[in-house]
Formats: sequence, structure tokens, C-alpha cells
Amino acid sequence: MNEAQKKILLKVAKQSVESAVGGARMPDTHTDDPELLAERGCFVTLKNNDELRGCIGQFSPEGPLIEMVAQMAVSSSTCDPRFLSHCITVGELPKLDIEISVLSPMRKTDNALRDLRLGTDGIYITCGRRSGCFLPQVATETGWSKEEFLSYCCAHKAGLPPLSWKNNPAAEVYLFSADVFGARWDEIQ
Repeated sequence: MNEAQKKILLKVAKQSVESAVGGARMPDTHTDDPELLAERGCFVTLKNNDELRGCIGQFSPEGPLIEMVAQMAVSSSTCDPRFLSHCITVGELPKLDIEISVLSPMRKTDNALRDLRLGTDGIYITCGRRSGCFLPQVATETGWSKEEFLSYCCAHKAGLPPLSWKNNPAAEVYLFSADVFGARWDEIQ
């Protein structure tokens, strides 16, 4: 993503959150930019003073990236199950930071310890009907080792035993990278 494309996506995310939380008009997502019309997965993360307030995304796009960002921004602000009892309020909007992660296609690995690049790769772990993921920046923010990154994802995101990533033959580990960018609410024009 170039800087102009990032600014457009951040503006769409901001306007989508405003619409979902405060009843503002949904943003216009019309564009001729092929990069913004490409079908790409994405996550939108909302934070208030570095505290997570919502993070929702989708690996498999169901439309153009610009529309996916709008949808994920709305979901992050109103549908994250971790925050349903204390959703984002209109008064909180000016305190928010918005971060967008535009995802690469996922690739399966049979050797996560060898292939995982901490801070560069995110992980998606699935086993039966259970699954969980961490975006690449989680490793940097937490300082976890590769083993901790994989084990925490199993235990705290997928609801699996921590070592499922290496001990359960039914568990599958996928890696992906992300173009991650963001801004404070008041910086988004």
C-alpha cells in the first residue's frame, strides 16, 4: 500500500466506526484504485490509550479491500465479543487509534518453528472446529518466543491445549504477513 491508499483506508475505517457508533453516514467506498479493489483479507484494530477496544478481521475476502475495511471497522467497534458489555461510545471516539492490517494469502507450514518469522508472520491455527489467530504485531508487542506465540494462540485463541501446534497431528498451522499501518483518530483526514 502506498501512503495515499493507506490514508483512504484509514478514512474509510474512521467514518465506518463513526457511523456504527454514532449514527453518522456510512462512507463512500467508490474507488478506481485497483489495489483498493483487490480482494484481500484484513483486520481492523481499535485501541484507546493502548488498550484494545476491538479487533475483528477476515482472512477470506468477500469483496474489495476497501469494502472489507469498512465492514471490519464496523464489526470491531460494535461486534467484538470481548467488548459487548462495554462497547465503544461516541465520547470515546476522539481517543481511539485505528490500525489496519492488510493480509497476504495464508500458507500452510509443516514446521512452524523453522518457518515462523516473529514480528513478520501472523499465525492461524486450526484443529477440527477450533481455530485462533494472532496478527504479526502481537509477537512484537508481547516479546514472546516462537514457542510462546504458537502455544498462546492454541490455548487462548483456539481453546486447544497449548502444545497442540506440535503434538496434535490434526492441528494445522498457517502463516501470513500483513501490511500494518494506523493513526490516531484526530490525525485521520
